[in-house]
Amino acid sequence: QAHLVESGGGLVQAGGSLRLSCVVSGTIFSLENMGWYRQTPDEEREWVASITSGGRATYEDSVKGRFTISRDDFKNTVYLQMNSLKPEDTAVYYCNAVVNFYDYWGQGTQVTVSS
Repeated sequence: QAHLVESGGGLVQAGGSLRLSCVVSGTIFSLENMGWYRQTPDEEREWVASITSGGRATYEDSVKGRFTISRDDFKNTVYLQMNSLKPEDTAVYYCNAVVNFYDYWGQGTQVTVSS
């Protein structure tokens, strides 16, 4: 069993930055793909960014050039650096990770960008 806990969300003005963190805890034999998703009350959860165990990162088009995903496997942590934030980035951000070949989700952290 693994647990994912996100942190770093909050309220920021448009153009500002936030850094989200997600720590994976529990019995970890393998930590494969990790990623970030987001969801607003009116929309389905959407993929934002992913990073493989080898460090290859991919991004949804609307965040390319503004968001950077990274991971620290010594700390079992994945990060999402979000720059040049826009009001449309407002959402609950969820961490996802494949741990011991099972898919796990965090509880989410709210990001609110004011105009």
